[in-house]
Amino acid sequence: MEDVNFSDDFCGFLQTSIAAVEVAEILLYLRRNAAASHTAREVAAGLKPGTAISEVDVEKHIEMLRARDLVVLDAEKRARFQPATEALRAHADTLAAAYSERPVTLIRVIYALRDAKIKTFADAFRIKR
Repeated sequence: MEDVNFSDDFCGFLQTSIAAVEVAEILLYLRRNAAASHTAREVAAGLKPGTAISEVDVEKHIEMLRARDLVVLDAEKRARFQPATEALRAHADTLAAAYSERPVTLIRVIYALRDAKIKTFADAFRIKR
């Protein structure tokens, strides 16, 4: 992929499935190591140096990714990258390309979408005159 396409569809995926950069890094770690299942501890230890995230937070993020059909959990709560659809797999592939080719843009988009979601939620409680 020469240039990552931040399409509306991909941005929708980011907004619904990737709440923070740490979630993206967890998903990408599981995607790179898809041949095996991993504990939250293994994932936390396997993230790039400088990524400080607790095992408890990794567990929460993995559960969110499971709820979004991007990973599966076995009986021992070991996570494995296994998107439920080809569209989700394609979004994960685009995420990997964006993280590799345009990481600053990806990080800005993730946080802009999150902030827009928070603003929309807050605006719902605003009293209009």
